[in-house]
Amino acid sequence: MTTRKAVIEILDLVKTYQMGDVQVRALRGVSLKILERELVAIMGPSGSGKSTLMNIIGCLDKPTSGRYRLDDEDVSLMDDNRLALVRNRKIGFVFQSFNLLSRTSALANVELPMVYNHIPRKERHRRATAALQSVGLGDRLHHKSNELSGGQQQRVAIARSLVNDPSIILADEPTGNLDSKSGAEIMAIFQRLNEEKGITIVFVTHEPEIAQHTRRIIRLSDGHVISDERVADQKRAGERAYSVRARDLTRDSTVEQDNNQPEV
Repeated sequence: MTTRKAVIEILDLVKTYQMGDVQVRALRGVSLKILERELVAIMGPSGSGKSTLMNIIGCLDKPTSGRYRLDDEDVSLMDDNRLALVRNRKIGFVFQSFNLLSRTSALANVELPMVYNHIPRKERHRRATAALQSVGLGDRLHHKSNELSGGQQQRVAIARSLVNDPSIILADEPTGNLDSKSGAEIMAIFQRLNEEKGITIVFVTHEPEIAQHTRRIIRLSDGHVISDERVADQKRAGERAYSVRARDLTRDSTVEQDNNQPEV
């Protein structure tokens, strides 16, 4: 059996913020590994340190001390310019608020990360089209994001996260602004990307319903990892049904309703 390498390796990570005369220790010696092709949820209440950990994993912030290796590269001591380069090339982001340009087409939104990587226009168009087709939006390429439903906008965000072939996708509360039906469809897409394409996906969430669709749950409290457990198969009993739904969406994106009326 082939040994999977660690995509994320964190050792004794500490993050301290100075708030006036008070030091706030957001992370207090966190250590963990996430392997390639894993589907992981990082959970914790407000103040647990999960947002700080997400920012460091996403190369949006630097630790006070400790080590962080991403895809065999030590990023813990990189300067801001180098972090920005690693962030664009190795990490795909999906946020609760979608973070799309509202009066720009789905295709142009997905092409944007490749512009920063100086990918030629023809190749940008090809990759962005393929990514949108993979999430069931092949018939929405030229719709502006403000013409799309919330679920469709999040699919555009997922497509955008894929186009630079990242080492990981980091999803921060990706269903937080969606109704339950759209949320289930978004989770089905993530599961399919993980299972069929082998993409490592890390969710940061406070929602147990989201975490139960993953295979591993890491819980934080007061800046410490308090548990790290595999999700039992029976807790993921609905995955197959959601995965089938995701494949159907990919094969025939017309389930979204006709072109003149986005889904509610």
